[in-house]
Formats: sequence, structure tokens, C-alpha cells
Amino acid sequence: MAPTPPEDLQCAANGNCAASPWKPPAAGYGYCPPGAPALAAGDGELRWLRRCLEAAAKGFAIGAGLKGGLALFSVLVRIRSRRSPRSRKVGSMTNEEAVVLAVKETVRYGMFLGTFAGSYVSVDECIAAIWGRKRTARWRSLLAGLIAGPSMLLTGPGTQHTSLAIYILMRAAVLASRCGIKSKRFGKICRPLTWSNGDIFLMCLSSAQILSAYILKQDSLPSSYKSFLNKHGGKDLSILQGVKDLVNRTAFTNLAGIEKYYKSVGVDLKLDPNMKVPCSIVHGNQSCSGHFFSFLLQAYGRAVPVYVPVYLVPALVVHRQDLLKRPYTILGKSLLGTARSSLFLSVYCASAWAWTCLLFRIFQRCNTPLVVLGTFPTGLALFIEKKSRRIEISLYCLARAIESFFTCLTDAGLCPPILQIKRADVVVFSMATSIIMHCYAQEREVFRSKYLNVLDWVFGVPPPPDTESKKCYSSDDRIENC
Repeated sequence: MAPTPPEDLQCAANGNCAASPWKPPAAGYGYCPPGAPALAAGDGELRWLRRCLEAAAKGFAIGAGLKGGLALFSVLVRIRSRRSPRSRKVGSMTNEEAVVLAVKETVRYGMFLGTFAGSYVSVDECIAAIWGRKRTARWRSLLAGLIAGPSMLLTGPGTQHTSLAIYILMRAAVLASRCGIKSKRFGKICRPLTWSNGDIFLMCLSSAQILSAYILKQDSLPSSYKSFLNKHGGKDLSILQGVKDLVNRTAFTNLAGIEKYYKSVGVDLKLDPNMKVPCSIVHGNQSCSGHFFSFLLQAYGRAVPVYVPVYLVPALVVHRQDLLKRPYTILGKSLLGTARSSLFLSVYCASAWAWTCLLFRIFQRCNTPLVVLGTFPTGLALFIEKKSRRIEISLYCLARAIESFFTCLTDAGLCPPILQIKRADVVVFSMATSIIMHCYAQEREVFRSKYLNVLDWVFGVPPPPDTESKKCYSSDDRIENC
């Protein structure tokens, strides 16, 4: 299980989170006050049907909105970068084809989340109607989340979502750990998870795998993430290949290509084919310390465009009302957040090369264990980020690291056959959503309020099982005495 921030764990242990265990359901899913008679069967069926349809519609809106927004941004960037016909590569996708693909992807993701929400609510209501809400309270949401999981297949039969599935599984593990901490039975076992810097440790573990794969085995990384690392890693592919050749103790395949690259950037370099450490390959004629500071400045320039939309878009959309009242405060926080996160990413990338160079110099050799050890402390750069963002970043990177790790095991023939399922991502996603939806229905206090509000809006606040016979629904969308 993944360590979690101390404030979250303390919140779960004490039961004093901002989100209360239960609150009266919103209009549309309401129940009448205690002592009211049971609801007529016809009105109950209408309530179930309306809840299913509304959950499906809201799920579709979220899926289509998120994917559609990303697709729109991608298409706009594509159109702007390809105004000239000469800039278009032969055989590449046209702008019209890109728009059609974006629309298809938007509809698919909308159907995925819409079907997931509708399936979960349908199964939940059917089980409650057949066997009773109180009798099935402990396992109903667990089963409903498991059955709704395969809706991921609607994104495309040949589309793998391993990183997403693992990330959702990590989120489920965090929730399960919070449940364990507040449990009398498992509280002592889960107490080590209250470690205040657990997110930093996870980031260091993730960095060791991700950055080692970036240098030695890029094929184990998703293509989009590989492109991100190649951009912010700041090194030409010929340099990475030279380091890889030295680590694997094979003959250099492209020393001339490395020298040609450095010559193109104004550095006259002659490499020694008998070198023991790759420092001259990594930073040419610069010293290791000089390279760290020059790379840091360049990396910061590459990082700022990444975080400007991350902070500016929420300021314009989510905080638009506060922006009109307190523009300097909101924009100031956005600029500070952008500067801080950009510093984190630039220090992260610069320190990766600095740590590996340091170990290579100390041991006067270059091998895979030293690459892993050198990239492990890179995760310490996460201390620069806000505490509330650390666990999100570390879990995201951990999901990427786990995917890369098992890809390496599979390529080496070491992965157990049971893990080589054709659509393992769907299996993992279903297990994760089963845990998350169970916690949502039974352990609501382990959620942060912002996540809980979204789930309540989509699925409707689940009623406590002991009020099944005491409360009822009003057919005119109001909570009233029946």
C-alpha cells in the first residue's frame, strides 16, 4: 500500500475530515424523514431509473468534457504548427483526420465513463431491490464497482490503458490504507503508513525505475511519456545511446554521431572509445558541477510552459468569480505555483544527471546498479512542491514506474504467466474501482471533500443502510413527509 500524507491519515484515524460520513441526499435522491411510510413501488422504480439515467448522463459529460478539452487543445496546437504545407510530413495525418479522430475519442471516453456510472448505479439498485439495502450494505458497492469496471473496453478494443489502471489502483490502495489505519483490527499494522515523508520515498522509488528506463530501456515506457522525458531530459538520443553502450559494456555504436551533435551546438569534442565513465558523453567539455547549473537554467525554461496552463486554467475557470473580486491574489498564487512547480521539474531533471555523474566519478565505473542508485535520490526534488501536490505526483509516477517495471520483466521472460493477461488493464481497473466504490459507500470519511463532492454529484449520496425502512423518496423531487 502507498504511504499517504500525515494530515490525510490523521484525518482518517480521528474521523474529523471535512467530508462527513453521511449527509442528507440532494434533491433527486432524497429520503423522507424518519417515521415516514414506505414508498410506493412505482415511484421507487422511477427513482431508480432516474438515478441511473442521471448518473450515466453526468458520467458521459465528465468523460467527454475532459477528453474533448484535451483533444481540442491538441488539434489547435496541430493546426497552428502546420499552417504551411511544407511543414507537413509525408504520410502524416491531415488536420481533418485529426479532428475526426478527436471527436471519436471524445465520444468513446464519454461512453466509457457514462457506462461505468450507469452500470454501477444499476447494479447497486438491483441488488438493493432484490436482497435489501441493509442486508447487502457490506458488499453491494464492492460488486457493483467490479461489474462496472469492464466499461473501459468502450474506449476501443485495442486500446491499452495500463498506466490509468495502475494509477486508479494506487488511489484505491491509499483509500484502503486509510481504512486500515482507523480500523481497530489493522490499525497497528498500517501505522507505518503514517510516515510523514512517505510520498518522497515513493517518488524516489519511482524515479529509480523511470529514469533508469529512460536511459537504458525506453521501450518500456508509454510513447507519450517517453516523448515528455526526451524533451525535459535535455539530451539527444545519440547521447543516451552512448551512455547505454557504456553501461552494457558493448562497443560504441555512434561515437561519431555524438561528436557531430556537439559540433552542431558549437562544441568541438573528441571522445575516447576506451572511457570508463560517460561524463564527457553527457556534458561534453563542461565539468559535472558546471553542467548542473547550466542544465538547470535550460530545464527551467522548458518547464514553465508545462505548468502555466496547469495553474492558469483553474484560475480562469474554477476561480473565475474570485478572480474578479481578488485578481491580484488569485493571479499571484497562480504565478507562484507555476514558478514553484517549474523549479521542481527543472531540479528533478538536473539532479538526475548530477547524481549519476557523481557516482560514476566516485566508483570510476558505469553499470546498471549505479544508474539505479544514482537516479533514486532524484526524487528528493519533490520536497520543492507543496505538500498537497506531493502525493498526487508520486502516485502518478509510481503508476508509470510499475508499468515500466513489469514491461521489463516481461521482455526478460521473468513475468509470471498469470500477469500476462491480454487485457490486464481492465482486470486491474475493475479491482481498483471495486475498492474505491466500496469505500465511497461504506467509508466516506477516508475521501477528501473535493473528490467526494464529485462522486456525490455523479452517483448520488448513498443512504446509510439502517435508514432503509425509515426514509422514502418524494416523486416531485422534494424531501418531504410522505
